[in-house]
Amino acid sequence: MSSVDVARVQRRTVRVLVANEIVSGLGVAIGISVGALLTKEMVGTALSGAAQSVAVVGGALSALPASRIMNRYGRRPGLALSYLVGAAGAVTVVAAAAWRHVALLIVGMFLFGAGNTGKYQSRYAAADLAEPAQRGRQLSWVIWASTIGAVAGPNLAAPVGRLVAGTGIPVLAAPYLASAATFLACAAWIMAVLRPDPLKLAKRLAPEPSPPVAPVGSGGVATVAPPAAAAATTTFRQAATVVWSITGARLGLVATALGHLVMVGVMSMTPIHIGDTHHGSASLTIVGFVIGLHIAGMYGLSPLVGWATDRLGPRRVILAGVVLLTAACAVAGTSGHDVVRLALGLILLGQGWSCTMVAGSTLFAASVPLPVKAAAQGLSDLATGVAGAAAGLLSGVIVQFGSYPMLTLLAALAVVPLLALTLRTGQAGPETPRMSGR
Repeated sequence: MSSVDVARVQRRTVRVLVANEIVSGLGVAIGISVGALLTKEMVGTALSGAAQSVAVVGGALSALPASRIMNRYGRRPGLALSYLVGAAGAVTVVAAAAWRHVALLIVGMFLFGAGNTGKYQSRYAAADLAEPAQRGRQLSWVIWASTIGAVAGPNLAAPVGRLVAGTGIPVLAAPYLASAATFLACAAWIMAVLRPDPLKLAKRLAPEPSPPVAPVGSGGVATVAPPAAAAATTTFRQAATVVWSITGARLGLVATALGHLVMVGVMSMTPIHIGDTHHGSASLTIVGFVIGLHIAGMYGLSPLVGWATDRLGPRRVILAGVVLLTAACAVAGTSGHDVVRLALGLILLGQGWSCTMVAGSTLFAASVPLPVKAAAQGLSDLATGVAGAAAGLLSGVIVQFGSYPMLTLLAALAVVPLLALTLRTGQAGPETPRMSGR
């Protein structure tokens, strides 16, 4: 296949993934927006966040089997299966709510998280055939598409709830029916339209035997990889060994995981902070305003972040993310009753997350050898998901026994290891990726 044909396939692949991301993002957001309220209605306030955390853990763990399937059979079946499991989980949540069955609710939320796995893994599918100089931009467009679903999903929860009035389905469970429908649509779309499979095509186009690449520094690549990579192993333990032996892959993984940890930890407790500093109906309005700006900060500028990643190199963009996350913690933590200052802090938090997610994912995708790419990317999403779940659980404890400013201080300190690793990586080699093959 000529380079022109590959470029045409890549453009079509990105369009397919962007459309899919809009719909899957809608499915995830409409369910997550009412998850805490549904859990509170069933088990009380104390455990209202438990189901959400279970969904995050479920999404993180489902990345492992999904990536194994993708490594062997391609992106299409792995992504489609993730959405099918997510749809089954959404239906299970509806049944649990109708029967008031708490254990079934936990199972349903765990399976529901697989839908988010498909959404996150799509960004790597956008990088399979991308030219090295455009990898960040093309990956970032898929992340950007999440903006539409993330904003529209919560606003559709109430209308969907009204549609099931009088049917016996709890109003707060109705959005999960919409989630199931969107996930099923995504599975059908991916299987029918994502052709040729980008990962299978990338493997077919790779030289034989495929010379693995190992990064030097933050983005540079040498043609000599660790022995484990050369063996084309696909077990997760071996993939983890390969990832940790490659400088760029290690930095990419840490950047996405720690950036996600800081973002989730601060964001999840911001509504609680607003409730403590503002009372009455005004607090709900402020929550919507601040969180809406935060989501815009996360996704709205991701194409620009992708362009900067390709133009300036991933390490510099990760450093920018470290600065933005630290500034966000400082601004939000000292905001007090000042809504404008808090909103600015949450915007910076979203932009810092975008820098670490886009640049980290781009560097990771560029650094991991093709034979272990899918398995390694599953491990990356597992690490990111576990980091987010841990942040969500610990942040509540920190605020309950400490304060919101204490939480932001600890979150800022959590960025220090990423700063140290990024600076150390920058001293090891060149910044600009030099890839052989795809």
